[in-house]
Parts: sequence; C-alpha cells; structure tokens
Amino acid sequence: MKTKDVQDNLITTNTQFFMRNRIVSSFSFLLLLFWVMSAHTQTPTDGLFMEKNEICIAVMGSHDTWDHYWEGRLLRDNQNIGILTRNTLMPMAAYGISSKINLLVGLPYVSTSPSGGQMTGVSGWQDLSIFLKFKPYSYHNDRWTLLSFVTAGFSTPASGYLSDYQPFSLGLGTQEYSLRAIVKTEYLEKYYFRGSAAFLHRTTTEAERDYYYTTKGIYTSTMDVPDATNFELALGLWMFNRAIQLEGAYVSQTSLSGDDIRRQNQAQPTNKMDWTSINGRLRYFTPFFEGFSLMANYGQVLTGRNVGQSTVISGGITYQFPIKK
Repeated sequence: MKTKDVQDNLITTNTQFFMRNRIVSSFSFLLLLFWVMSAHTQTPTDGLFMEKNEICIAVMGSHDTWDHYWEGRLLRDNQNIGILTRNTLMPMAAYGISSKINLLVGLPYVSTSPSGGQMTGVSGWQDLSIFLKFKPYSYHNDRWTLLSFVTAGFSTPASGYLSDYQPFSLGLGTQEYSLRAIVKTEYLEKYYFRGSAAFLHRTTTEAERDYYYTTKGIYTSTMDVPDATNFELALGLWMFNRAIQLEGAYVSQTSLSGDDIRRQNQAQPTNKMDWTSINGRLRYFTPFFEGFSLMANYGQVLTGRNVGQSTVISGGITYQFPIKK
C-alpha cells in the first residue's frame, strides 16, 4: 500500500474513533422518565392509589428518539450516530397491601439502535424496580380532596449489560435507592394539581476498563454514579364523568455531582446529567370492558446537560381488578 493511502486510512480511522467517542448518554434518565410519563396505571410519581386487595396490571411501550444532545451545556449533533432510537416495553404491576400501603413492581425490556455510523445497538432486560407507596394523610369535603403520599424505591440491574457502552447502554448498571414525597389536591372531582420531590441515591457501576478520567485520572474499573434530585408539577382534568383524564406536567432532574463530557472523549456514567421536560398525557377508561384503560403520552426534553434532546412517545393498556371481595 502506498504511503499516502496508509496516511488516509489512519486519518479516516482516527476520525471515526473521535466521532464514535463524542457521544452523550440519555439512558440515565430514561427509566425515570418512563415511570413519570407512563400514564397513571399507578406509578411511583402519581397521585393514584390501589384499595386493599386491588391489583393493577399494565403493559407500557415507549419510543424515544434524539439527534441532538448536550455536550456539557453545548447542544450539538453527531452524524456518526444519526438518530438514536430507544424502544422500551414495560410490564408493571401495583397491588394494594392495605388501605395505606401499595406495592409496585416494574421490569423494562429495552432495545437501542442508531441510524448511522459503525456502532450497533443492544437489547435486553434493564433494571428491576420495586416501590412501596404509603398514604399518610387524606382529607375530603364537598369540594376539595387533599392527598399525600410517600414512595420509597429500590432498583437493581436485571441482566449483565455494559453500563459504559454509551449512548446505547440499557441502563446505569447501578443500584438506586429513592424517596419521594407527593401532594395532590383535587377540586370538585374534576380539576387537580400534583407536586412531588424526590432524592435518588445511586451506588457504583463497573466498567470494562481499568482507567477513566473525570476531573482527574482514576485507575479503577469502579465508577461512582452521581446522586440526583427530581421534581414534578402537574395540572390535570377529568372529563365525561371521569371517563377521560388529561394531564400536563413539567419535570426536572438535577445531578448533585459529576463531570461534563469532554471534547473528543466518551460519555460515561460519572457525567452530571440534568434535564427539564414537558409531558402530555391522555387516559381513557373503556365503558365496554370494566377495569380496562388505554393511555397515550408525549414528552419533550427542553433543556439539558450531558443528555439527549429526546422526544418520547408512549402508550399502553391497564387492567385493574380486586382479587378478594
């Protein structure tokens, strides 16, 4: 091979290497975003509650795409990825242990793929999540209803996926402990407002390399994953004798530590990942099958830091029924 051809091949190889590594990950918030946006079967973030011995089974599907991301605070694209697509199938269940405590379980199956470049996506089971939802206080009169909830959660990887393969990884690869407070007020059983705040504690994840760089070089395969706070404000409306539910929400998440993606470097689980989004939700209770409901949801990430500018469309079906009289 001629010297010029060798040089051209080296330049092409190096260009592809740098393009592949100038990637941001959106996976850190996708599970939480899905929980937030998956319409109200009952989730850790909503204002709904199962009665004692009631169970709700749901299957939700989510389609997430982005072609721009924030490298630090710089919004940019990556033509070597093109459009990143993440599809999620989420089986979920909620059970009323008592009139004060609900149990929630979810296990998503995730697949990722790019529209361009040389890298390939992955698929598999992500994280098993278990939540206990407690209703400490409620108040009702002829016009107003006031409800409060506290949700404690735990999640852990359900498969041996590689968390450092970004932005295609299935998840963070870490254990997460969460605590959320929720307040909901409803007027005339028609209009409602809900607010919630949560603290998310993440442990560590293992990478398939012995060295990585944050603000300094670190010689270990163990990565610290930043803790985060999460806030949600929602306004909703019940229509046609509570057969249709409409809701709009604003959600934000802020990492409490972490570093930014560096130029010509790969994103990693140590990055500080912040975002804000708006979400729209529609739920329809079918009159012909008691206990069934259909949902459709739309979300858009507005601002971010080291995350993708995602558009998320999701929907699904739920079935709620008592298992004891």
